[in-house]
Amino acid sequence: MSGTKVCVVCVEENKECKCHQEKQGLDLDLEAFGNSSFLHSVINMVGMLIGLTQLSMPYAVESGGWISIFYLIILGVLTTYTSHILGNCLRRNPKSKSYSDIGYSAFGPHGRLLSSLFIYLAIFMALVSYTISLHDNIAAAFPATFTNLHNGSFPAAKLTAVAVVIALPSLWIRDLSSISFLSSGGILMSTIIFMSVVYTAVFGGVIDDGRIPVLRLKNIPTVSGVYLFGYGGHIVFPNLYTSMKDPSKFTKVSIVSFATVTALYTALAITGAKMFGPNINPQVTLSLPRHLLVTKIALWATVLTPMTKYALEFAPIAIQLERSLPLTMTDRTKLVTRGLVGSTLLVVILALALTVPYFGYVLSLTGSFVSVTIAVILPCAFYVKICWDGMSIFTRAANVVFIVFGCVLGVLGSFDSSKSLVNKLISVHGT
Repeated sequence: MSGTKVCVVCVEENKECKCHQEKQGLDLDLEAFGNSSFLHSVINMVGMLIGLTQLSMPYAVESGGWISIFYLIILGVLTTYTSHILGNCLRRNPKSKSYSDIGYSAFGPHGRLLSSLFIYLAIFMALVSYTISLHDNIAAAFPATFTNLHNGSFPAAKLTAVAVVIALPSLWIRDLSSISFLSSGGILMSTIIFMSVVYTAVFGGVIDDGRIPVLRLKNIPTVSGVYLFGYGGHIVFPNLYTSMKDPSKFTKVSIVSFATVTALYTALAITGAKMFGPNINPQVTLSLPRHLLVTKIALWATVLTPMTKYALEFAPIAIQLERSLPLTMTDRTKLVTRGLVGSTLLVVILALALTVPYFGYVLSLTGSFVSVTIAVILPCAFYVKICWDGMSIFTRAANVVFIVFGCVLGVLGSFDSSKSLVNKLISVHGT
């Protein structure tokens, strides 16, 4: 379909885009895009979104109350919309290939700098959270290994390091369509965890005498961070967009992916919260009865999940890194450079994860400070700036409201979660 005529429009369906003075028809060679099919794209997006956040959904519901489940669904709808408008920003300027490119298109060099900063923060904090979870669950998976040896800290750290080393080769893969098998693996592990929780709820004989309140309003800012972390994959979405054979289907990919993930989050949140009540652990797998075989399966699935996430999380940094390398550099040298940078980054992440092993607090802080910015605030700000003149008054107002909402949520959630993390560190390590 070389030389296909494509009209570049904004999010307003069936409206002429008036937000630029350039010609509307562009000769766009669709072969310039990648080779990912609709199914591959859905798998990659679901694999990017779903992961260890599901472990904390029951804990979040217990903290926020039953009504917070509706809040989870609302945030899912909102982030589906923001992924959609990111796709429209890319269609507005076909030269944009990444999240930072959209930032540049909207606000120039300052927009690129800001978006790049949050990209790196999002990737770094997400990988720290995954590695903390890996450490916690690998310790639970090998309980006999951790007795009478430095209180268990050294062996657990050693096994965690071995698991991270095993995952390192995935950072050397370049083609996003080639790592869909990792996304499939992540989805499989998430399904196993979900089914393990459901099986325990039905056949495990777990009965909780505690009751979860309808609403705990004071905890909503912290709960928001956990929920938003589960929806904050937007930094990779532009790369998924450009890897598609037919980018015009990106919105459909987003709807299918977010609907799938929201359904699983909601089901797991209700099941886990109902089963364990106030006794729920920030990672639901650590609340499952240890004597059950299904618990051992769930623990191993949780251990394997981070190992399937590293490559997709690292993709934006790797792509940006390769772009910044000299054109005279050979592909082999670029590959080695990419791999070495990824390996070094992962070692630093491992050290930090072992130093601050508090999954729930780190997850909430990351969601409140980073995820709300990359999944709500920046996409709406980019879209408003790029297509302001082509928007209806309602669309303008809605996006401005979303920006304000995200800012308020980010400030309140970051304050609450950081205060909780600091208090935990003080209580464990002393002043």
